[in-house]
Amino acid sequence: MVLPDASGDVLSEMDVDAFRRLFPLRFFETHLVKSTRPDGRSLAEARETSSALGAVASADGSALVKIGSTRMLAAIKMEVMTPSKESPDEGCIAIDFHMPPICSPTVRPGRPAEAAPVVSKQLSDTISSCGMINLKELSLISRKAAWMAYLDIYCLDADGALFDAALLSAVAAFSHLQIPVVSMNDDGKVVVLSGDHGGKEPVNKGKRKLTLSSIPFSLTCLLHKNYILADPTAEEESVMETLVTVVLDSSGQLVSLYKPGGPVLAYTSAIQDCVALTRQRARELQTILDEVTSGMEVD
Repeated sequence: MVLPDASGDVLSEMDVDAFRRLFPLRFFETHLVKSTRPDGRSLAEARETSSALGAVASADGSALVKIGSTRMLAAIKMEVMTPSKESPDEGCIAIDFHMPPICSPTVRPGRPAEAAPVVSKQLSDTISSCGMINLKELSLISRKAAWMAYLDIYCLDADGALFDAALLSAVAAFSHLQIPVVSMNDDGKVVVLSGDHGGKEPVNKGKRKLTLSSIPFSLTCLLHKNYILADPTAEEESVMETLVTVVLDSSGQLVSLYKPGGPVLAYTSAIQDCVALTRQRARELQTILDEVTSGMEVD
């Protein structure tokens, strides 16, 4: 076996898998100079993406999303709460992102994954700031009852671009959400009704969907030297560490820009290129979302 030097290409001198393990950055750069990646994608190409609604039968809204080998399961459970005095005519949304040990060999049992609270915070900030959900739609009786929507997202397989997949699963789950029918019981409390209503007059006249506006879509890009790689895998993220995540809403307006450090500076031209790639990706994701929701009916 011949060790690599500054001038020699050693791919012909050693096993490719061994070269990939021993010199991962050199391995990726041999592809980048040809404007391609080890999985065959171009630098600007995202992985194959799919979404399925209703993955959790016991949830009020749910979705399973796949971006390449990254898989996210999102489920929403609705509960009646007493609204706050500051917002008497609004409900609330609580978001939790989970990374169980099964999702990645880097997540160890008994130790919370470092990425989990970061993604949770990003999701909460994005969904609240983009205006996708009007919290007044979650009100039932002013000052007395409103909906609390608990959104739990479980990472089943972590292979890069976790926030992008988590956000898409959240949007898909809210698109699938059917708000239950409720009634006032004899004690004056709002309770969720069963399918036959039990002969009681419902507060809301039937299951309904939320009106979603300014839907957020995101794309994470890797910056390495003069290269920009869209939708990176976990291996690419570990080798080339500078990430930029752009979030745009459905009208193309910038919602947020997130760059958690990294050795490469994000120059204006690079950010502009990332935004342009995100605009293209947002159109793809909107088409996927439209396809899965087009045939959905409220039970």
